[in-house]
Amino acid sequence: MKFIAMVLLAGSAYAFFAQNWQIAEGYNIGFSSDDAAGVFKGFKGTIAFDEQNPAASKFEVTIDAATINTGNGLQNKHAKSDEWFDVAKYPQISFKSKSITKAGSGYQVTGDLNLHVVTKSISFPFTFAKTPTGGLFKGAFTVNRNDYKLGKPGGDVGESIKVDLSVPVTK
Repeated sequence: MKFIAMVLLAGSAYAFFAQNWQIAEGYNIGFSSDDAAGVFKGFKGTIAFDEQNPAASKFEVTIDAATINTGNGLQNKHAKSDEWFDVAKYPQISFKSKSITKAGSGYQVTGDLNLHVVTKSISFPFTFAKTPTGGLFKGAFTVNRNDYKLGKPGGDVGESIKVDLSVPVTK
């Protein structure tokens, strides 16, 4: 009888842990404003996600800021400079979730975005769809670049920057 109770307890404890997912090739971390657009390529991290128990899930991801690509070499160099991302001093952009909840047909994540010299709490919706090899996370959010001290206020680049995420994962 004790053995059965231990097995049930161990099985129920396992139910509280989210599935670990590996970030697969083909992810897209894109950004756009009225004046500039591009992608980041150096994306890695830990994704633990359970569709049935999103509260047990967590995201802890980083982007190598030096992997910014606007499609224009001169613009890339400028974006990496101390006037914008200052990648020599601040090489990573990071996001660490604090909570994940079910929201309609998708989910809502709240966490800390650390960008350049500032950490701010943000929330945004995302979806998760199973695929034959794993799954696909998609989400989008907007940040005000002035909140993160990116570039000079005003100037040639709009203040609102939209970030679009498409992250395939495997088990």
